[in-house]
Amino acid sequence: MEIAIIGTGLIGSSIALAIRSFHTHILGVDKNSTHAQKALELGIIDEICTLEDAIPRVELCILAIPVDAARELLPHILDLLQSDAVVIDMGSTKSGICDKVRTHQKRGNFVASHPMAGTENSGPEAAFIDLFKDKKTIICEAELSHPNALKLAQTLYKILGMTILYMSPKEHDKHIAYVSHLTHIIAYALSLTVQEIEKDEKKIFEMAGSGFESTVRIAKSSTDMWTPIFRQNADYLINSIDKYIQVLTEFKTHITNNAYSDLYNLIKEANKIRDILDIHTTNKQK
Repeated sequence: MEIAIIGTGLIGSSIALAIRSFHTHILGVDKNSTHAQKALELGIIDEICTLEDAIPRVELCILAIPVDAARELLPHILDLLQSDAVVIDMGSTKSGICDKVRTHQKRGNFVASHPMAGTENSGPEAAFIDLFKDKKTIICEAELSHPNALKLAQTLYKILGMTILYMSPKEHDKHIAYVSHLTHIIAYALSLTVQEIEKDEKKIFEMAGSGFESTVRIAKSSTDMWTPIFRQNADYLINSIDKYIQVLTEFKTHITNNAYSDLYNLIKEANKIRDILDIHTTNKQK
């Protein structure tokens, strides 16, 4: 099977590594020529192609580029695609891209998906074969994809070792604003806060422990990837930020007023996440 990987960064290259043993010939397409060349040198892809050369050749196209670019490029990819070929996107927002091609004559060839996997690192050098193993992936508007296209996407995610959830684009974007996008905003904000303090307090990073490191780690995530995500999911993200500020204000108010019994109760309420996560882990292991 000939497969095009559009975007040879962490996600696209990790998918390529995971499917290489399945008699595939992988074409790499990337406007970043350094990434494409490195992916070729590492044996992640078999050849570098232009979009116009690659898409008419392949049975499967993996679209793994920033969400703004993916939304603009997808209609052109569908235009070039063979009548029975499939394109699967990997983007972290779904409403925009689904709206963009809802009336396209080849909408059935498209599967809108979001594999919930990644690291703070980027580029083909950061790719690894087990990135997606035991993670969740979301498929949106499955009913608008042809059965064969959906089956191919399901097979891909089975190979990657992922569990598939199905939902609408709006449902996806609303929930992902809280469990992923807000998390990155918090990490970026903490990074900026500590860097500002560090200008005067030089020893602050010497005191930082594992809790700080694990929280701020994702602040190293790609600017090119995350700025478009925040732009596309702005409405839901703003709502999640407002809710987070509200909770922060509760903490600040209790501390300012020496209301430590109220603070204690607030922390106890937060601790309930342990039971929720324990149930989730138990269900996952069944």
